[in-house]
Amino acid sequence: MFDKILIANRGEIACRVIKTARKMGIKTVAIYSDADRQALHVKMADEAVHIGPPPANQSYIVIDKVMEAIRTSGAQAVHPGYGFLSENSKFAEALAAEGVAFVGPPVGAIEKMGDKITSKKIAQDAGVSTVPGYMGLIEDAEDAVKISNQVGYPVMIKASAGGGGKGMRIAWNDEEAREGFQSSKNEAANSFGDDRIFIEKFVTQPRHIEIQVLCDAHGNGIYLGERECSIQRRNQKVVEEAPSPFLDEETRRAMGEQSVALAKAVGYASAGTVEFIVDGDKNFYFLEMNTRLQVEHPVTELITGVDLVEQMIRVANGEPLSITQDDVTLTGWAIENRLYAEDPYRNFLPSIGRLTRYRPPAETAAYTPGTAAGDAGDVVVRNDTGVFEGGEISMYYDPMIAKLCTWAPTRDAAIEAMRVALDSFEVEGIGHNLPFLSAVMDHEIFVKGEMTTAFIAEQYPEGFEGVTLPETDLRRIAASAAAMHRVAEIRRTKVSGRMDNHERKVGDDWVVSLQGVSFAVTVAADAAGSTVSFDDGSSIRVASDWTPGDQLAELTTDDAPLILKVGKITQGFRLRTRGADLKVHVRTPRQAELAALMPEKLPPDTSKMLLCPMPGLIVKVDVEVGQEVQEGQALCTVEAMKMENILRAEKKGIVSKINAAAGDSLAVDDVIIEFE
Repeated sequence: MFDKILIANRGEIACRVIKTARKMGIKTVAIYSDADRQALHVKMADEAVHIGPPPANQSYIVIDKVMEAIRTSGAQAVHPGYGFLSENSKFAEALAAEGVAFVGPPVGAIEKMGDKITSKKIAQDAGVSTVPGYMGLIEDAEDAVKISNQVGYPVMIKASAGGGGKGMRIAWNDEEAREGFQSSKNEAANSFGDDRIFIEKFVTQPRHIEIQVLCDAHGNGIYLGERECSIQRRNQKVVEEAPSPFLDEETRRAMGEQSVALAKAVGYASAGTVEFIVDGDKNFYFLEMNTRLQVEHPVTELITGVDLVEQMIRVANGEPLSITQDDVTLTGWAIENRLYAEDPYRNFLPSIGRLTRYRPPAETAAYTPGTAAGDAGDVVVRNDTGVFEGGEISMYYDPMIAKLCTWAPTRDAAIEAMRVALDSFEVEGIGHNLPFLSAVMDHEIFVKGEMTTAFIAEQYPEGFEGVTLPETDLRRIAASAAAMHRVAEIRRTKVSGRMDNHERKVGDDWVVSLQGVSFAVTVAADAAGSTVSFDDGSSIRVASDWTPGDQLAELTTDDAPLILKVGKITQGFRLRTRGADLKVHVRTPRQAELAALMPEKLPPDTSKMLLCPMPGLIVKVDVEVGQEVQEGQALCTVEAMKMENILRAEKKGIVSKINAAAGDSLAVDDVIIEFE
């Protein structure tokens, strides 16, 4: 076995590989850019080698720099993680020339399957059902429009060397095909150094289901079930689960056997994933094969008990698989939520900054990769992360902060465990998608398992605007807030020292206002908690050990658990739970009476301005001063986190001033364009 492995990656996946290597007794080497000098993967590794400036194209994906780090460290093998150089055949060739093992598939398999165009042709030749499309290269935007019309709208414009949602656009008409081609080409060149583009039919109402395969260099190959990855935003997976709530055993077996046959046809050896689009009748169509470890691999590990990273390392060491297809059993249910540094209230645009607070829910101590989740108890919580409290979220890399996973014997139990874990996850200092993830876990379509890849677009057509909680939940929160406020008032009175008997300073009657409604309540406290009575005669029993200053409150209301993230505001709290972000005011009846008379503060008028929605770089400005623009017209393009975002006019107007030019770096809410 290898003595030392270099991880040619960063962030959570580098940390993930280090954990398994440590379990196997293998020393690890991290590489890092200037931006990652204090990163978690650097701290976890046995050694670390600096490789250059922050931009990936000057550090992490520069093969010569990575090779020099390998020579310096004396590493015998390299695990590439995902992204960066993981599917780069030239990197694999460079390692082979140096006599260093690549913890991944052979060069030939990378070349055949890593290129989407080539892989589709191979799949077709092997008799695999594929999505209709144009497999040749697209010369220019007008050629893209012509081909799109031949294939038939809607079409998917994709980068041949793409992945992770980069270089992908859906076009429904000629104008979108023209724009999508250029944006995909630019993103592909920036992210992969390969700007080749192809077009395929976009299958409406599809489900995205993928098969995990594992092969060795001795001709053995198995599949480890499927993963449902249908909840996506901008072609980027957000929520994954295993198994799929849609497949039956017959379809699972057919997809698995076909995936293994395809892998064997190209001499595959390592962990890999074959992705399919599945329609409502369970017809499946090959999309692509990812010749690397997938971001969502933890859910497969949780239901199979197989440590995929360990298997990859053993295969790279020349060992045959120690498990057969008959050994693979799918136990229970696992769900993964990707926590991103992006603001769901600003159309999920990237957010950067310092993590002033980062407190994930406690992981299940008994669980380690390679252990059957069922052996660790009724519920498993796993959090794969590459950040820490006080760390910086950089604009140079993918905005994923963590992958939160839960396992339970049933799907319903796994979902409930995820709800609790999300409510318990504390993140402050940056915009993040925790509220959105909580909303998805409670959404009727997801709970029923009836989602398609159009879920987010269909259920949140105007973007995510938070969660409106039902009155039953509001009553629980109001009762909790009243009980907490009473505790805070007692503490405040004690500290002031104005009376010896502080209890007399705190009243029992309060008015709790939240989400546009108010409840008049009376709080009767005792040693075990509080009984909060409403003016309609109902009451709720609240118990908790929360003390003022705690930012997480774990309560029970009528014996039902309730977890609240707590922030202090004047006359109340900012409370967050189940995707809702609530300003909760707790006032005396007289204060509430006076507050109702106060005029509402209106936000400033920015209707005649185009504000930068996220920190980013202006790629181009499409208009000029004096020009009349129409609703939906492209105004400028902003690049952030390796993604291009086209900003469009919300209504007809005339440009009066342009405050930014191509190449300018802007902060959130900087004014780009002003209108008359």
